[in-house]
Amino acid sequence: MRIWNSFLIAFAMFSKIPVPRADWDKENMKYMICFFPGIGVVIGFLMFGYGKLCALADFGALMRSAGYVLIPVLVTGGIHLDGFLDTVDALSSWQPRERKLEILKDSHAGAFAIIMGCAYFILALGIWSEVEEKMLPILGVGYVLSRALSGMALATFPCANQKGSLGMFADAAQKRVLKITLVLWIAACAGAVLWWDWRYALILFGAAAVVYGYYYHVAMKEFGGTTGDIAGFFVQVCELFMAAALMLGGKLL
Repeated sequence: MRIWNSFLIAFAMFSKIPVPRADWDKENMKYMICFFPGIGVVIGFLMFGYGKLCALADFGALMRSAGYVLIPVLVTGGIHLDGFLDTVDALSSWQPRERKLEILKDSHAGAFAIIMGCAYFILALGIWSEVEEKMLPILGVGYVLSRALSGMALATFPCANQKGSLGMFADAAQKRVLKITLVLWIAACAGAVLWWDWRYALILFGAAAVVYGYYYHVAMKEFGGTTGDIAGFFVQVCELFMAAALMLGGKLL
């Protein structure tokens, strides 16, 4: 029952997908990150289905790309985008670490968050307008991979705020279960893309690895560890970077 509740809480917290209610206590939330990549599976299938619909309806590039950009936001309710905006605000402040952490918790959106949010959507719209339909299954896997890597970081990176929501992942045995589960998710992603085309697997995982390294650098240097907001920042940047890499790779291969 605890595992089932962790599944329900993962989907309730990280998506807008309707699920039965479960009590959000520490025991029930203990393994919710194990199910976090499952939301990427839903997004991947919706993206693929939307692509097929666009092909049948003969939609233009702008209509296709608008749907590709908005589907992840609609499924997640923008929770990762919120983290992206808060992190950009904090980084753009050039304040000491303590002040940056305060900005992360501030519910108000600063000017830099608005500017970078607009820039993010414009860039995403441009990238997705160039993505070929054959790339959709691989990019669908990317939504699973970004969440598996984000969960791995939550289980391995230091926590910048022990009083925050990530403080619950401090138990060593719990972290071990999370790591094993997330490694299996990552292996499943690798197997799926390798089965499709090993060259695209190199591009997808290479792009994800670059952003993961950048995530670690930013989290440790600027904040002294990770938080839920910085994890959301990683998910958004990773997904955009993977899409850009595969878009360019698809034109070259």
